[in-house]
Amino acid sequence: MHAPWKKNLPMALTYSRAVAAPVILGILMSGWSFAGWVSAVLFALAALTDWLDGMLARRYGVESNMGRFMDPIADKILVLGAIVMLLAMNRVDPIMVFLFLARDIFIGGIRSVAAANNLIIAAKPFGKWKTAIQMIAIPCLLIYEPFFGIPIADIGYYGLWISVGLSLISGAEYTIGYYRTAK
Repeated sequence: MHAPWKKNLPMALTYSRAVAAPVILGILMSGWSFAGWVSAVLFALAALTDWLDGMLARRYGVESNMGRFMDPIADKILVLGAIVMLLAMNRVDPIMVFLFLARDIFIGGIRSVAAANNLIIAAKPFGKWKTAIQMIAIPCLLIYEPFFGIPIADIGYYGLWISVGLSLISGAEYTIGYYRTAK
C-alpha cells in the first residue's frame, strides 16, 4: 500500500495546472518588466505537471475516471487562459483563439454525451501532439523577445498555428472515436 500522499499527488498536480492559470494571468497583467519570463517559466512548470500527473497515477496505481476527465480540463484552463491573454496582448490571431475554443466546446459536448452513455474515448496521438506543441509555443509567445537572436515569438506563433491544425484533426478523431465506440 502506498502512502496517502502518493494516492493524492497526481490529482493535486492536475489541479495545480488549473490554479496556475490565474496566477500567470495576474503576473502578465502586472506590467512588471520580467512578467513574460516569469509567466513563461510558470507555464512551463505547469505544463510539466501534465506529463507528471499521468505518469505518477500509473506508477502508484491510482488512475481514476476523475483524473481522466480532469486532466484535459486542467489543460484547457491553463492553455486557453494563456491564449486569451495572448489575444489581449495582440500576439495571437482571433481566428486561432476561436478555433481552439470551438473545438474544445465541441469535444466537451461529445465527452458529455459519451459519459452519459458510460463510454470513455481515449486520447488520440494528434491530441497529445497538439497539447505538446501548445505547451512549447505558449511560453515562446509569453517571452516574445528574441533570445540570443532566435525569434522565439515567431516560433511560438507558427507553432500555435500547427497546434490549431492538430487540434482540428484530433477533434475529428475524437468525434469518429465516439461514433465507433457508441456502435
